[in-house]
Amino acid sequence: MRVAIEGKDGSMSDYVQFIEGIKRKTGIDLALYKEAQMKRRLTSLYEKKGYRNFVDFLHALEKDRDLLNEFLDRMTINVSEFYRNGKRWEILQNKIFPMLLQSNKRLKIWSAACSTGEEPYSIAMVLSHHVPLSQVQVLATDIDENVIQKAKLGLYPDRSLAEVPADVKNKYFNKEGQFFKVKDEIKRTVTFKKHNLLKDNYETNCDLIVCRNVMIYFTEEAKDQIYHNFSKSLRSGGILFVGSTEQIFNPARYGFEVEDTFFYRKK
Repeated sequence: MRVAIEGKDGSMSDYVQFIEGIKRKTGIDLALYKEAQMKRRLTSLYEKKGYRNFVDFLHALEKDRDLLNEFLDRMTINVSEFYRNGKRWEILQNKIFPMLLQSNKRLKIWSAACSTGEEPYSIAMVLSHHVPLSQVQVLATDIDENVIQKAKLGLYPDRSLAEVPADVKNKYFNKEGQFFKVKDEIKRTVTFKKHNLLKDNYETNCDLIVCRNVMIYFTEEAKDQIYHNFSKSLRSGGILFVGSTEQIFNPARYGFEVEDTFFYRKK
């Protein structure tokens, strides 16, 4: 919900002008992100670049593509790692995938807001314990084209692999200097594309949707919209896997039942 739309003189606040200008230019509605967090992040960026306020910053973004890309990087949350919160991935491997594979050997999987690719590649690696890689196909989407390009490259620092089991690390990564590169056999299982969770059409008939550590940045209104859309995207019996700070307190509102901690099954 928007607040403080007018300044003391009755004029529109510079942040609201910024929100509306960005929506016209990119289709991204910043009003659906938590205002205090977003303003803090973007104020830091425009001050670093030498601008005085959001209106000046907006004018610059309209003219400078490189600056616009940097803005998109700053407004999206690109912190990720492989097998983040490892115990949850054990549940995915040992409970969720065996359950889903009982009814379908070729699962339709969507990694939403995938950031730099650690999550969808992790999904493929975990699923490879149950089926050949030729049967693994993961759709990975993000709003930020820059992180999608990084994800396609598949090159990561050692710290991103801290929770990867040793056998998986040896099997699916090549060491390149100080970095680790995902092997082509895993990269081929993931298809990346741009997608805005707050605007674009959703996938349908999914067996598994993974969307972790993103919802905490949205307003309650936006979260409600996204959870309803995820529910529509899942087939009956499909699973939504969320982050460790994103427990859904009223899952029945979206047609979900708790399958395990941070896993929700569509009724």
